[in-house]
Amino acid sequence: MSASVDEHQEIRALAARVAAEVYAPMAEQLDVDRTPISLEQRKRLGDLGFLGIAHPERFGGSGAPLSQALAVIEEFGRVCRPAAFQIFEANTGPAQVINHLATEEQRERWLPAIISGDRTMAVAISEPDAGSAATDMRTTAKPMNGGYVINGGKRWISNGGEADQYLVYCRLSDAPGSKGIGAVLVEKGMPGLSFGAPERLMGFRGIPSADVIFDNVQVPKENVVVPAGDFGKLFGVFSIERLGNSTMSLAIGQEALNRTMRYVEEREQFGKPLIEFQSVQVILADMVLQVEAARLLLQRAAAGADTGLPDPLQVSLAKCTANEMAKRVTDLAMQLHGGNGYTEEYGIERLHRDAHGWAIAGGTPTMQRIRIVTELLGRRFDQRR
Repeated sequence: MSASVDEHQEIRALAARVAAEVYAPMAEQLDVDRTPISLEQRKRLGDLGFLGIAHPERFGGSGAPLSQALAVIEEFGRVCRPAAFQIFEANTGPAQVINHLATEEQRERWLPAIISGDRTMAVAISEPDAGSAATDMRTTAKPMNGGYVINGGKRWISNGGEADQYLVYCRLSDAPGSKGIGAVLVEKGMPGLSFGAPERLMGFRGIPSADVIFDNVQVPKENVVVPAGDFGKLFGVFSIERLGNSTMSLAIGQEALNRTMRYVEEREQFGKPLIEFQSVQVILADMVLQVEAARLLLQRAAAGADTGLPDPLQVSLAKCTANEMAKRVTDLAMQLHGGNGYTEEYGIERLHRDAHGWAIAGGTPTMQRIRIVTELLGRRFDQRR
């Protein structure tokens, strides 16, 4: 067995133990209260090295392959998604845009605090009239006084209002479509930056979400991470976030399967365990098939990201499959749990609620299907005509 395989298994085992012992006990209450994990709990993740797995060692990270970070996200995602989200954001979220596309000075300025857990960074892409059609965004960053002034609004921003920094995709020039879009980093507390009321979502209840509003927010030119015209590069790196997203869905599906396997062996009806009924065996087999198919597609997509950026086709195949698997498998888990599946006590309904959220975030399954055909045929389709 190679050293890298040993390391991969060791960090997965460590993550599983910490997640189960420290974070799983608080997961239900975070969902009920709709609150994120505390700064202390986040910094503990940093102290353990979980927030910097896929970042360079010179900034405090481990310099490990992305697949190791995904393994940790999966173990936490099974039992405490608010904690898993912090690992997801640090290793596969906007910090990877900084890692891949920012200047060395910007990396030194922003990455160490994210890796330690002292600060968090959220990505702000979607707008009220620009969700799947991201290039319709209207938020602008106009040159002024040696810096830029940002105006506009962003919607469905995970960690909105909570994050310390926002990587804002916006129009840095008047060029049409994607040609005018770049990315600027905005710090919480900058004059003119405000937030909408917290969203009351079906799931994601320990992951805050709120509108982010920009009213003449002045940022220095040093905060421009990606200039206008490099939207393609931004979405190339965004494929890493989609791998993290796929992993969260996989974690949800795997946990629903694990809980259901235990339940059908223990629960008795008509004088025998549920697993003795052929109809239950067929449903359970379908759950296993779907989870394993999603896992293999994700592993294939992630393998290409260990040495660079992942293949967009492989990522869309993995994300679409994992997102829809999590919804179906948690639904089947609820069926096999009967009335117990519909209670909060067994945690299945929480898995099902969260599964729907991860299917929307980062590009819906419908949009992934369009990307699959686009990448497969090597041609683009204008949805506006």
